[in-house]
Amino acid sequence: MNNMQPSDGGSSSAQRALTILTCFRHGDDALSLAEIALRTGLVKSTILRQLSSLGQANLVIRVDNKYRLGSEIYRLHSIYSASQGLDAVIVPMLQALAEQTLETAAFYIEQEGQRFCQFRANSPQALRLDITPGSYRPLDNASSAQILKLFRHWPDERPPIPAVPLYTAGATNPHTASVSLPILGQGDRLVGALSITGPSSRLTYDAAKRIENPIMDAAIRMSRTLGADLTTFGAFAQSKP
Repeated sequence: MNNMQPSDGGSSSAQRALTILTCFRHGDDALSLAEIALRTGLVKSTILRQLSSLGQANLVIRVDNKYRLGSEIYRLHSIYSASQGLDAVIVPMLQALAEQTLETAAFYIEQEGQRFCQFRANSPQALRLDITPGSYRPLDNASSAQILKLFRHWPDERPPIPAVPLYTAGATNPHTASVSLPILGQGDRLVGALSITGPSSRLTYDAAKRIENPIMDAAIRMSRTLGADLTTFGAFAQSKP
């Protein structure tokens, strides 16, 4: 049960709304009404009234008779991330990677079932893939999407991990390729995916292997700065052949 409980004798509407919001846990996709009631201790009629208000604010959305956190949560998370200096940690490293690899460097998170480009530094070359921060891409088989899916519940669930950095070509667009790594933070939780992207005619598998070391170094530095356990990070990073 969520540890933010209604106070004896009832609680304010705001407290009940917060009780519902904070009952969501890491790894939850969507919760049923019964699950929310079990975690919060609130009666279902009260939960439904609060969910209606939370839905109007886009803090919670209803999907197939279940409830998940809405887009306003992600907007607030982006503001929080910036205020905590996440951009100050990641953006300079992306810029350095773009200059070093001559390809576009981007940082993705999973948001509303898609890849969300939170930060990017475009390649200095004329022929490049321009990625706009704030843009969405499908959670398909591109390397960054696979990283987000593979490490979604890390370290609670540890599925078989392919060799990383992970390279793909033609997954989202037949003319683009990418190589990606997970970025971990406190508790070895996934923060996002670091990705180098470029034209598939230039960013071939062999070309990706040649820039593997600076990408790995950047991922380790980012993860260290964000509080990851580098022993754990190294365990799967060393899975590359």
